[in-house]
Amino acid sequence: MQMKGIKKNVLLLLLLMFVGSNAFAQKTLIDVSMDPSSILIGEQTVIHLSITTDQNHPVLIAVPTDTLMQGVEVVSMSKRDTSKIENNRQVIKQDILVTSFDSSLYLLPPFKVIDGTDTVLSKQIALKVSTVPVDVNHPEKFYDIKDVWKPPFVLADYYPIIFGILLALFLICAAVYIIKRIRSRKSLIPFKKAAPKLPPDELALKELDEIRQKKLWQQGRNKEYYTQITETLRRYMVDRFGLGAMEMTSAEILEVLRSNEEAKPVYDALKQILELSDYVKFAKMNPLPDENDLSLTHAYTFVKETKPKAPEVPEEDAEKPEDISKPTDNSIKNKEE
Repeated sequence: MQMKGIKKNVLLLLLLMFVGSNAFAQKTLIDVSMDPSSILIGEQTVIHLSITTDQNHPVLIAVPTDTLMQGVEVVSMSKRDTSKIENNRQVIKQDILVTSFDSSLYLLPPFKVIDGTDTVLSKQIALKVSTVPVDVNHPEKFYDIKDVWKPPFVLADYYPIIFGILLALFLICAAVYIIKRIRSRKSLIPFKKAAPKLPPDELALKELDEIRQKKLWQQGRNKEYYTQITETLRRYMVDRFGLGAMEMTSAEILEVLRSNEEAKPVYDALKQILELSDYVKFAKMNPLPDENDLSLTHAYTFVKETKPKAPEVPEEDAEKPEDISKPTDNSIKNKEE
């Protein structure tokens, strides 16, 4: 007897739990709307589906993919959008694009949502499809089929033709140019001839003229003045005497040129420039104006006196003029005649 009572209590408890769970479970709801609800033949309208159910609660939405009913066709369907709301509920939304090509008033069948063993139906909505009104009493308002329109002019449509013509012209010009260069035995790519390099002495004298025109020491720029003079002379000595003058000290340059026969006559002038230049650059000495002018004068003298001498050309013997007094053979013949 006690065992039977216990079993009855257990069954009663399970029954209460089941009933309680169903009592607390919320129903699945489906809402349907259409925008617009009246269209002309061939136009389209959108049906909005909204399903409200519990979160993580699977439901099956039964929506036809081709036709809702005879005369109403499904054009497309959007992806379902799920959003969570309060009380552990969720809303599933989907849009269905439909059209119709027959004028009538359609009462669309309800949409179905399968929730477990239950089937939830939506309310029915109506779709009115109207035809284009035609006034048969005024046939003059009807228009015949229009002729085929010519497309508007768009320059982009002719880009391939334009580019093709330009490319062909370029290839023709290139071919003519290549043939002419080959026939004249010239290089296909014309190279600009480099300007002839001035002799070392002319280049040095040109740079000294530029230094004179800058008037550096007159502006108090003594160090820059002597730096430019000595660098000009060093470059000249590199080309003229083959010295590594750009890397040598003033003392080393003077030591080498002391025994050079061509530089001996102007050795003292070069010594004055290099020694004074070292004082200005390293001891920050401010020379007198006469010393500055003398340094530039000595630089001119050094270049002019050491420049290569032109080879002497032996004078050719001058042609002796013919002796006018000496009779020619023709004059003798004339006299004999």
